[in-house]
Amino acid sequence: MNDTLVKPTRTTKKKKQKKSIPAGRMYIQATFNNTIVTFTDKNGNVLTASSSGACGFRGSKKGTAYAAQVAAEKAGSEVSSQYGLKKVDVFVSGIGLGRDAAVRALGSVNISVDSIKDTTGVPHGGCRPRKARRV
Repeated sequence: MNDTLVKPTRTTKKKKQKKSIPAGRMYIQATFNNTIVTFTDKNGNVLTASSSGACGFRGSKKGTAYAAQVAAEKAGSEVSSQYGLKKVDVFVSGIGLGRDAAVRALGSVNISVDSIKDTTGVPHGGCRPRKARRV
């Protein structure tokens, strides 16, 4: 028997190439209790997301404008460094305090805003009113 040790061959991993996405979309869902920021490409595939709660804010502080700003900066810096995102179309939904703050936070991470669209749902007809109060 041949007892020579055979050295295992080492396979080299190919370096993962960065996906370059110059333009995309930013979705902001601003409620009274939280603000969720999501970056997608033009087709709607999610690149990264962040929220006030994920940034360490708890309780009533999650609904503040500052918390929304921090969440937008965190997601924006991540998407610009990983994918090279430079331009976004912004879609804002909800009536929370973080609506404007999240859009303004993009300036600090060098992402330019092409358009802003409000996609907040509007009731046309509304829900059934309560019965009349009898005194």
